[in-house]
Amino acid sequence: MSRARVARRIAAGAAYGGGGIGLIGAAAVGVLLAEVQLAKRSVGGGTAPLPPRGEGLYGLAFGSSEPLRLAVLGDSTAAGQGVRRAGQTPGALLASGLAAVAERPVALRNVALPGAQSDDLERQVTQLLADEARLPDVCVIMIGANDVTHRMPPTQSVRYLSESVRRLRAAGAEVVVGTCPDLGTIEPVYQPLRWLARRVSRQLAAAQTIGVVEQGGRTVSLGDLLGPEFAANPREMFGVDNYHPSAEGYATAAMAMLPTLCAALGLWPEADRLEPERDEDILPVARAAAEAASEAGTEVTAARAPWALLKHRRRRRLPPPSPEPESPPEAATHPPGEPTEQARRA
Repeated sequence: MSRARVARRIAAGAAYGGGGIGLIGAAAVGVLLAEVQLAKRSVGGGTAPLPPRGEGLYGLAFGSSEPLRLAVLGDSTAAGQGVRRAGQTPGALLASGLAAVAERPVALRNVALPGAQSDDLERQVTQLLADEARLPDVCVIMIGANDVTHRMPPTQSVRYLSESVRRLRAAGAEVVVGTCPDLGTIEPVYQPLRWLARRVSRQLAAAQTIGVVEQGGRTVSLGDLLGPEFAANPREMFGVDNYHPSAEGYATAAMAMLPTLCAALGLWPEADRLEPERDEDILPVARAAAEAASEAGTEVTAARAPWALLKHRRRRRLPPPSPEPESPPEAATHPPGEPTEQARRA
């Protein structure tokens, strides 16, 4: 059965309350889980520090106008586990980049939880929406890897994600989802489990895409985005635990997501129109989801139902992170790209 058909079946099961349509057998998933846990222990043997708090106001050099509000939800990757500085987390990198493109300050909230599965998104969304004075303009969600390794039925995984996107869209926020990464890039996972990990990860990513797009969100395939870089420079792209990305790894992922984040707010110079020379197309949503899962960095956004727009946006380098100040700075001179000292203590 094709990836598009499997993804459509999973998404349909999620939408209509179907049972657990499995991607692979329970025994195989159990072996995969054991391999991933082994990978966490054996690749370098380090321990990732708790993710730094990156919440705060970014881009103050652009003035004191009303800031855009960016929220980040998801798991340890969304939280930035594996780096030590707030400015190296995905949320901070995206907030800095968004501020530079919009030429406006960006207020960042990050409610992601290391180890979270998709069923924790309900709590995270509720936490965000509880503060009506700080409702987000745009949200970034990065989730899925823990659903695979903890054997959550994919229909449940997609249902939790779709419902979260629906709630955020109903609250007026744009939503961009970085879909499930390719677990086949973890080096100690050997064949044939490497192939199995890649297959299950990409099937879940495709099903996530269908669910998100049908709720009015956009997706960016993370897939094996970091795979070539990891293979060539494993010590640079992995963090100290050699499992989570390093600062360079997070920057690569953020650079892939930034164009879609800006486009969702109408800030990107490229319109949502086809560029055939970049292999862009309008496809049935299930086929677009399957193709995106096979090519990292691909955006899928809704067109007229049941069609979706497949985009390969041109990336821009992120602004370099500013050095963290040694003393509390004045708001007028605070460098862009880092949260205030008050935000770090919050």
